[in-house]
Amino acid sequence: MATENSNVSKAEELKLLANDAFKARKYAQAIELYTEAIELDSQNAVYLANRAFAHLRLEEYGSAILDATKAIEVDPKYSKGYYRRGAAHLGLGKFKEALKDFQQVKKMCPNDPDATKKLKECEKAVMKLKFEEAIALPESQRRSVAESIDFHSIGKGRKSAVPTEVAIAAVTAAVMAVVVMLFRTSKTTIVAVIVVGLLLLLGAYWWSGRNTDVESQYSGARIEGDVVTLDFVKKMMDDFKNQKSLHKRYAFQIVLQTREILQALPSLVDITVPDGKHFTVCGDVHGQYYDLLNIFELNGLPSEENPYLFNGDFVDRGSFSLEVILTLFAFKCMSPSAIHLARGNHESKSMNKIYGFEGEVRSKLNDTFIELFAEVFCCLPLAHVINEKVFVVHGGLFSVDGVKLSDIRSINRFCEPPEEGLMCELLWSDPQPLPGRGPSKRGVGLSFGGDVTKRFLQENNLDLVVRSHEVKDEGYEIEHNGKLITVFSAPNYCDQMGNKGAFIRFKAPDLKPDIVTFSAVAHPDVKPMAYANNFLRMFQ
Repeated sequence: MATENSNVSKAEELKLLANDAFKARKYAQAIELYTEAIELDSQNAVYLANRAFAHLRLEEYGSAILDATKAIEVDPKYSKGYYRRGAAHLGLGKFKEALKDFQQVKKMCPNDPDATKKLKECEKAVMKLKFEEAIALPESQRRSVAESIDFHSIGKGRKSAVPTEVAIAAVTAAVMAVVVMLFRTSKTTIVAVIVVGLLLLLGAYWWSGRNTDVESQYSGARIEGDVVTLDFVKKMMDDFKNQKSLHKRYAFQIVLQTREILQALPSLVDITVPDGKHFTVCGDVHGQYYDLLNIFELNGLPSEENPYLFNGDFVDRGSFSLEVILTLFAFKCMSPSAIHLARGNHESKSMNKIYGFEGEVRSKLNDTFIELFAEVFCCLPLAHVINEKVFVVHGGLFSVDGVKLSDIRSINRFCEPPEEGLMCELLWSDPQPLPGRGPSKRGVGLSFGGDVTKRFLQENNLDLVVRSHEVKDEGYEIEHNGKLITVFSAPNYCDQMGNKGAFIRFKAPDLKPDIVTFSAVAHPDVKPMAYANNFLRMFQ
């Protein structure tokens, strides 16, 4: 009995230390301390729910769901267990599962205004999801948004691509009416028809100009002809830095030209770095535009002589995602070999809908761009190999052994990421310290050990895996006996994690990784997640 009381007392001390670590935003340390407390008192629902909360902060939604479920099993009347699990389901975009948990919270705490508010928001999210599912066209009937846009017709004194089609239709209708009336009616009627036709044409012209700026009023960066130049990119970046917008015509041009370039690439891209030359790999940027500018300040702008690979998760969470993606895409248009882009798990509709990119694009551009970006994200390659030695992927490795590079090349990537299979695992998986494989702490993909990494490298005659996907205190972490490096390039992630950012420079022929770390820089007073799903912001 004395030992039992001692364990309970020690567990409570550890919980208090864990709480302090959590308040200091040292979430990994908090998890370790909560784990020690749970080992001493495994039937304490509070410890489990608190650890679930720390996992939520690290976006480890799978682990949060497991902890919250265990807390509910220990104490079915503990409302925070359902609350934490609902928040984790929400983080994965599983609104229906989240709704069930918040219904339970409301049932247990009927007079809690916070529970009522969150339940209502969750109900709205589920209703919206059902509506979108109901009106969605079958895949076979969907038209490409990109193929319906002609950016050349935008901005020649007008911004809209619609007026040309409307005007042609109006003129055609008027001419046809005149021809018919010539054979059937008097001159007076003919004149009337011509007047009506002209009025239709004028109306179409007026409609096309509604709520648009005249080209001469635009003072920002301009693309002369169809060629994206370095001067344009520099001017655009400076405009973005000063919180100015890019004309929709040029935004359309950049995104459409990037789509054309990406479509022609394989799912696994081979990169050759000549002897004596260097190559830079960056991890997640997550809409932190001013930190992206700092990377270029520290390491130079992308060019043929200074090539980069940005390894996914360009958007979401940070509130300058549009500026980030247009800058990266503009460099890709300027010089395709100066910058390489890989898909991350956040280059997807489901993530963009929740974590801010969709809302940001709608606010700064329009709904057409939302669909357009979704199409272009589906064209992004899934992985890269540098000089047949370094395998670079956003997430990680696979649930089965024997996967060859040829298997990755053959993936049909032109779709939204599935919830299982090679493509899903490339985008979502994480390394673990223990050998073998385990469930994903995120709830998607899996965790893989050093032995899995070693076999994959041996079977494909490679030396190193570089991946991103996880915030690290120092901006990077070397694991699996030096055979795997995580690089993360969003310092002070979401303005709250206090981490450094990092990028890796490789120099041929040995490709020894030279890791450069950097701290966050100041940005305008626009909070992360400013454009995120309203319900999700309630949990930040």
